[in-house]
Amino acid sequence: MQRPPLPALPALPLLLAALLPASLPAQQGLGFDLSNATVPPDQIRRGGPPPDGIPAIDEPRFTPAGEVDWLGPADTVLGFVRGGEARAYPVRILNWHEIVNDTVAGRPIAVTYCPLCASGMIFSREVGGAILRFGVSGLLLHSDMLLFDRSTRSLWSQIGADAISGEYAGTRLEWLPSEQMSWPAWRDRYPESLVLNRDTGHDRNYGRDPYRGYAEREGTLFPAPRHREELPRKALVAGLLHGGEPLALPLDELPAGKAFTVEHAGSTLTLRYEPEAFRLVVHDATGQPVPTVQSFWFAWQSFYPDTVLWEGGGSTTGPHDR
Repeated sequence: MQRPPLPALPALPLLLAALLPASLPAQQGLGFDLSNATVPPDQIRRGGPPPDGIPAIDEPRFTPAGEVDWLGPADTVLGFVRGGEARAYPVRILNWHEIVNDTVAGRPIAVTYCPLCASGMIFSREVGGAILRFGVSGLLLHSDMLLFDRSTRSLWSQIGADAISGEYAGTRLEWLPSEQMSWPAWRDRYPESLVLNRDTGHDRNYGRDPYRGYAEREGTLFPAPRHREELPRKALVAGLLHGGEPLALPLDELPAGKAFTVEHAGSTLTLRYEPEAFRLVVHDATGQPVPTVQSFWFAWQSFYPDTVLWEGGGSTTGPHDR
């Protein structure tokens, strides 16, 4: 399967990353209080740009899918469907902004994408009765983006889906089901949807792929712990949490174009993978969609070292079965 290209690293972030120290002492937290961090502060790294140096999109504008003429077959989108409304967020825009603060059918959501991990996840912005607005902190944990909320400047892990410092430390985000797929597949499935357009309020060349070639390189720009080595670092996996237990499924090994089941955490999950569309859907035993992220293996195993790894034929292995 030919995977959609991922984002050549921008020259400025590369230069800054080379000049900045590899780790970030707590007293140099770019204005973030790390005194109650739930992870060792020396695991937090500067990514290059300062807070908001990568600007989140706070006032997203949309175009009907039928009027979009600037996306092609190689483009992928991260989609969200709720209450009869469907919205697509092109990865070629998310590469430059990483966060979109939006509201769909009355539900405040944060659309997040980390180009370094190829991970797209959507969360509720409602936390403890408050509606938060998120920005890009400029900091990384295990090479994955750290968000911050503008109310308390707490730091939040994307793949970990929790706050790692500040007033909200230890609080989990509600991970919402999303759909990642090729642009043609989305357009065919949701022809009446709205698509995030290039009128973002920021001057960016959305026709340029700023991370081109990164997915094909073996290494990562920033350190990430290697707990598990069953797969190449940048093998694409689908990661999910069900019953509180993590599961990773290598996309290249999934049955193509047909439904199959996986027993996990005492329950039966039904999956269907369409490689041509780069689309995977997962439902639980009640038929409800299960939040799933497509990411590089190194990223998923960094946050979930005890993850079960699906090996085909319905079998799975854990870290102690290797």
